[in-house]
Amino acid sequence: MSDTILHECGIALVRLRKPLSYYIEKYGPAYGMNKMYILMEKQHNRGQDGAGIANIKIDQEPGYRYISRYRSMKSQPVAALFRKIGKKYRKAQKAGKDKFKDEKWLKRNLAFSGELWLGHLRYGTHGLNSIENVHPFLRQNNWRSRNLVMAGNFNMTNVDELFDILVNLGQHPKEKVDTVTVMEKIGHFLDEEVQLQFEKYKDQYSNLEISEIIENEIDLTRILRRACKDFDGGYTMAGLIGSGSAFVVRDPNGIRPAYFYADDEVVVVASEKPAIKTAFNVEYNQIEEVKPGHALVIEKNGDYAQHTILNPGEKTSCSFERIYFSRGNDPDIYRERKMLGKLLVPQVLKAINFDLKNTIFSYIPNTAETAFYGMMAEIENYLVRRQTEVIIEGKPSIESLEDVLAFRPRIEKIVIKDAKLRTFITDDDARDEMVRHVYDTTYEVVKKDKDTLVVIDDSIVRGTTLEKSILQLLDRLGPKRIVVVSSAPQIRFPDCYGIDMSRMGDFVAFRAVIQLLKEQGKDFLLGEVYEKCVRSASEPQPVNYVKQLYDQFSYEEISDKIADIVRPAGMKAELKVVFQTVDALHKAIPLHSGDWYFTGNFPTPGGIRVANQAYVNYMEGRLVRAY
Repeated sequence: MSDTILHECGIALVRLRKPLSYYIEKYGPAYGMNKMYILMEKQHNRGQDGAGIANIKIDQEPGYRYISRYRSMKSQPVAALFRKIGKKYRKAQKAGKDKFKDEKWLKRNLAFSGELWLGHLRYGTHGLNSIENVHPFLRQNNWRSRNLVMAGNFNMTNVDELFDILVNLGQHPKEKVDTVTVMEKIGHFLDEEVQLQFEKYKDQYSNLEISEIIENEIDLTRILRRACKDFDGGYTMAGLIGSGSAFVVRDPNGIRPAYFYADDEVVVVASEKPAIKTAFNVEYNQIEEVKPGHALVIEKNGDYAQHTILNPGEKTSCSFERIYFSRGNDPDIYRERKMLGKLLVPQVLKAINFDLKNTIFSYIPNTAETAFYGMMAEIENYLVRRQTEVIIEGKPSIESLEDVLAFRPRIEKIVIKDAKLRTFITDDDARDEMVRHVYDTTYEVVKKDKDTLVVIDDSIVRGTTLEKSILQLLDRLGPKRIVVVSSAPQIRFPDCYGIDMSRMGDFVAFRAVIQLLKEQGKDFLLGEVYEKCVRSASEPQPVNYVKQLYDQFSYEEISDKIADIVRPAGMKAELKVVFQTVDALHKAIPLHSGDWYFTGNFPTPGGIRVANQAYVNYMEGRLVRAY
């Protein structure tokens, strides 16, 4: 993607189901650590601003630490974490020698040697990058069963409401942020569950005996049903209880992804399938999805099951995950991205006036590469159909038969990305200068004033990099025409469920609509929609009123205006911008229908309120998040 998006997190969880001595004997003491490292490293596309890891030793003796946690914000946080853990392993191995393979000695003397692991990869949002914002979070207590470790991939749209609920419960939260409110809400009902069990057994057993009973009978399903009922957002949240049980809970619409694999040795959860496949060498059909509205609960004894926590709604899994964030080596995602490219071909052919002879095809690295393959495969199919028409059906052609058979589309690597430069590390004033140097081009392959350049990107959000860098570079090559193709539809609305696209004025599609309204004398609608959005804040079933602005214009009108906006001053080549249609998106990605950033069809009331509030913020000139 040419425009950087700053937020999408990932999780990894491993539960070793057999006694630790089994893994020590069969695989060595570092088995759990090594598996977690692979799971996290294979998801590092989701975490460049921080990473954290926690480990719990089940049935550790009193007097010895049983929860370990490290967090890092270094430039390569996953590697930094495991270097630190590995150093402890080497030190313990040197000190223990023959004792290093003894389970009891290992648990007493080595951090991160337990059976339960939780890892998190973080993308920061809006500059809130400090070690205190890195997951996992830890809620501590001297009762093992009241300790809670949590990490997640989520955003809540109703943080104010959740904060007020905590206050009414008698708590005094230290911050009004979703990570704190979510953890404290689950923690509250964990405390109540433990107290409920204590009251149940207090007249029958000693306190020590009750503590052991509670650890084995704690009802995570009941806790999560009570805690999650007020959540509005997209979430996959994972938690560890200090006594050894664990859970992963997913929102009712399945907005954020979660997959798991289990056998007699392990239960493993990750945000992406390929990470599980690589780490455990299993088939894709053995990896299951955590169902929307369900929690995968892993008991202290290693038993696991999925339980309904909230009534599942319409499944609207995030399609943008598939287009951009998720790793493309997942076979389903690979096919989907190729199909996105394939379905763009009719629009591309029209944009180049079917003149393949004078067209060069390329892509903007790196996630658009797979869609490029799909686009070129369909261009080849188009050529086969043309050859069939000329040769078999005898339709006339201005080319000779030999030319028709020999012709191949021209493919070049025109745009090169410098992976070491990241445009979001600077403030807004310095951003433009950085953007100019993120990309470079291949020279002397374009026929000046004759060739058309077609470059495909996975999506266009702000259009900043197109205007400030890519189009300027391409124009220097001297093409007659440049066609920029987006494998995603026009991004029109903010996302509030985990991907940090939160301000209306940032979207080039929205800016295009504003300009069209003003040019056509319809700017009075801006005030009318603003008033409706202000009133909608108190509506129990809000309506997305911002849609009314987009409804004034055709898809092509908005695309053409976007081309005007991103066109750099002094650009000589003709410019056309082509976007994927929403219908084609659903055809390419049929099982992941979440499209609210393209259509405004948010799956939760909180999402609609965020869209309206984002517009209110824009009209009032407030450059803040809408949630």
